[in-house]
Amino acid sequence: MGADREGGARRRPMRAVACAAWGILLLAGCASMPDSGDLRDVESTPRQDTEVRVFAMPPRENAPPAEIVQGFLEALTSDDPQYATARQYLTPTASRRWRPESSTTVLADGWDIEVDRATAHEDSGDYAFTLTGSKVARVDEQQSYTPLDGRYSQSVHLARDKSGQWRIDTPPQGVLMGRSDFQRNYMPVNKYYFASDTAGGTGRPATAVADPVYVRQRVDAMTRVVRSVISGPTRWLDRVVRSSFPTGTALRRDVTALAPDDQNRLTVPLNEKASRVGSERCWEMAAQVLFTVQNLTPTVETVALQRADGSTLCTLGADRARTVATRGPVKRPEYLYFLDDKRRLVRILGGTAGTSVEPVPGGLGEGLQRLSSAAVAWDERTAAGVSNDRKDLYVGSLVQGGTLGNAVLRSDGKTEDDRLTAPSWDARGDLWVADRDPARPRLVVLEQGKGRPVEVTVPGLDGRVDAVRVAADGVRVALLVQHKDGTESLLVGRIERDGRSGERTAVSVLGLRPAAPDMEDVTAMSWAGDSRLVVAGREQGGVQTMRYVQVDGSTPDVPAPAALTGVKSIAASDDERLPLVAYSEADGLVRMSSVAQWQKVVKEGAAPVYPG
Repeated sequence: MGADREGGARRRPMRAVACAAWGILLLAGCASMPDSGDLRDVESTPRQDTEVRVFAMPPRENAPPAEIVQGFLEALTSDDPQYATARQYLTPTASRRWRPESSTTVLADGWDIEVDRATAHEDSGDYAFTLTGSKVARVDEQQSYTPLDGRYSQSVHLARDKSGQWRIDTPPQGVLMGRSDFQRNYMPVNKYYFASDTAGGTGRPATAVADPVYVRQRVDAMTRVVRSVISGPTRWLDRVVRSSFPTGTALRRDVTALAPDDQNRLTVPLNEKASRVGSERCWEMAAQVLFTVQNLTPTVETVALQRADGSTLCTLGADRARTVATRGPVKRPEYLYFLDDKRRLVRILGGTAGTSVEPVPGGLGEGLQRLSSAAVAWDERTAAGVSNDRKDLYVGSLVQGGTLGNAVLRSDGKTEDDRLTAPSWDARGDLWVADRDPARPRLVVLEQGKGRPVEVTVPGLDGRVDAVRVAADGVRVALLVQHKDGTESLLVGRIERDGRSGERTAVSVLGLRPAAPDMEDVTAMSWAGDSRLVVAGREQGGVQTMRYVQVDGSTPDVPAPAALTGVKSIAASDDERLPLVAYSEADGLVRMSSVAQWQKVVKEGAAPVYPG
């Protein structure tokens, strides 16, 4: 027999809500299940203020099976740290086996409950339901977010316990909740590790790499995120980063909660595994914690790591942390660059409201070679430009009198749209570009912007790369891909280098994952933070829009830029003090002012870029 839906229903709220105001705990919204009546559709819980605490209600005496299932599901969305109330809905054996930390599955509009008529017999002490819904995402045991789609279906079985009460003996795997409950319960946080090729002890700052995770925001988020950064990077990032914490390092056993003191200092007691590290390694460990907790609580200024005996291992302040590791660009971009009406590379001072335009020094600013796009190296001493017909890639120094020389790469594509993309520089000083020639589509990198191009291996790439942007950390790359079926998607991959294959380093982009699964026809994108991109495109079934996306495919809770028509290119910086700049066919070159409105920069201008 098939499963029949009981009452067409989703869950009914069964929660107590506590609000803190003026130091008084107020209780509101306490609810219990009705004794009778059909289950009815109820929307997922609306998003609430961060000060609102939601607590689950325990099972009612002699509650029927449907109420037990809904009560359990409601308890999963509460702020109960160890899900103690949710466990009251389970049999003792099921409670011991259930691992809520193993995963969190997010459904678009919450769940539907369908009665399994084949086993639904209250008189026999046996009852089952099927939970269904539309999958949105999954957060795994490492707290890493992965977008999902398709239907969710999971069986839940109940039996009577020794006292005759209905309890769940086969619960769903992990935690299950609707999208709005997920947004209320969880928050994105960047953990920080170091790029593998920036080893400690070299006298140069290591390069910090963001590893985004999701933590429960009102369940001691500080302690949980510190435990997470100590435990190591997520599997997706692990191959290209390192952690300075020795294997086996953890918080000291007696640590139950971490919080900064009134001097904005966070003390982190560690176990014996970390007791003998040297000062430089300890500073890197402290930098990892400091960058991570500042992403959660920006007011933290100092991190002190303690040995297991309570003595101080090392202390690191925000000023000193900058000499230990860099986060984002090594220096603040000095200029904003773009192409003028003569297709020359020009620049204006960044971070100002000025519009005084000057050609860049050297061959790219002379106008002898008209350009379609350009990129400026992070040190702003070298730039690359693609010719106006997109056939040739040139590299030149940004010094007065510098010559352009011959093209370093040529495409044989028959049309402009089948030739070279805009280039992008990584933090190592290597230059990336994609050739869209249908006869030989490829992604290439030129070491230090010169020499023979190295073709980048991209396993699993279904189509050609239409745009490439390398992150400031040099470890991750965003690719706009046109698939063979004609669709487009924005993907993020990790950059892996292998120098053992001979004289030249082999370069690969692995682990491709969608960064904007809800968008199609993406027309422009740019990195806009440690783990964030700004994209312009059309949402599925919608109109053109511009918004921010996380590299893990989630959507950050930040306001989207104001609407702009016909966006062809975007320039954003990891430095939040610099304005967002865009080129649109309707408005020309514009930038986002401090009042969140687009303002025209110059009458004629296109292809804006910050260094990178």
